[in-house]
Parts: sequence; C-alpha cells; structure tokens
Amino acid sequence: MKIYIDFDDVICETAQFFSELVKKRFGVDVPYREMRFFNMQKAFDLTDAQYDELMREGHLAESLLSYRETEGASETINKWADEGHEIYIITGRPYESYAASEEWLAKHDLGRIPLFCVDKYGRSNDRCRGEHNITLEQLYAMDFDFAVEDSPEALRHLLHFAKCRTAVFSRPWNSRTELPNDSFVRCDGWKATDEFLKQQ
Repeated sequence: MKIYIDFDDVICETAQFFSELVKKRFGVDVPYREMRFFNMQKAFDLTDAQYDELMREGHLAESLLSYRETEGASETINKWADEGHEIYIITGRPYESYAASEEWLAKHDLGRIPLFCVDKYGRSNDRCRGEHNITLEQLYAMDFDFAVEDSPEALRHLLHFAKCRTAVFSRPWNSRTELPNDSFVRCDGWKATDEFLKQQ
C-alpha cells in the first residue's frame, strides 16, 4: 500500500511541547488533555503577537529536535516499511523546518521514510518549491491507499484520494469532529492504527 502519515501529534508529541512552552512563556496553563482546538492560537487564547512568538520558538531547530516520539510510532512505521508498504510522511510544517525534521526522523530510526512539506492550512508564505516542498496540487496528484492524520482541518485533503482509508489518530482536539464518511475511522494510538491497517 501507499501510505500517508502526518508528522505532528502522530509521530511526535507536538502539542505537549507547545502546552509546556506556552505556560513557561505566557503563564497560560492549558494541559494537553484539555486542548479542544487544533488551532493553537485559539486553544491557548493568545494574541497575534504571542502566537507568532510561540510559532517562531516552537519551530527552532533545537525545539523541533526535542519533541518526544509518540509511543509506538517508529516501531510500527518501520514494521510497515519492512512489510513492503510505500510510506510518505506529509507534514504541514513550514519548509524552513525541513532539515531539523529530517534530522529528528533519522535520530528516531525513521531516516529511510521520505518527508514532504505541504501547506495544508493556508498559512505559509514560503515560495520555495522543490522535491520535498510541494503544493496541494502536487499532493493531490499523488495516490494513497491508507492515511494517518490527527488534524480535523487536514481531513478534507484526504478526500482527494478516492480509495484511501484514513486512521484518525485520536487527540483531544478531534474528539468531537464529525468524520467525513465511513472511510475515516478513529484509532487510539499506534497499536489500534496497525490493527486498522491489517483489516485493509
């Protein structure tokens, strides 16, 4: 199968990092488990200036490299690769974070999995295009049989892949999201995601 895997809050614990950072920087205490919105500005009730500062610090190389791995991520992904699946990590991170993101993957035994940056949320002004920094149109020209995604906002992109079944990786901010159709199934962690893939 050709498999799409999101990066943040699927392979690593991005929201936990930002929950700790926003408490340290601005004194805003919203524990990860209480984050009801995918949009972090809304989740933490930040001003535009605070949000911009948070995003800058959270995407510094030293910050990105400190993100904790989601339990079971590298083990499961490597198992899938060993089974012959063709896997791509599709992230909404800005392309400036590509090198540090690739380094994180290598440190977590995922260096063989190709990484692509795509502006999933319409918020990047990065005009640099290349092999690993693609447009939504280029993403839609790809084909996937299976996907793992946590963002309610990104699920619409997966509707472009007619035969794709999607594991919606359970997180607090997607717990109330109405799923687009029965091709989308909630999975609580990597073990459940692996079981879902086995059913395909």
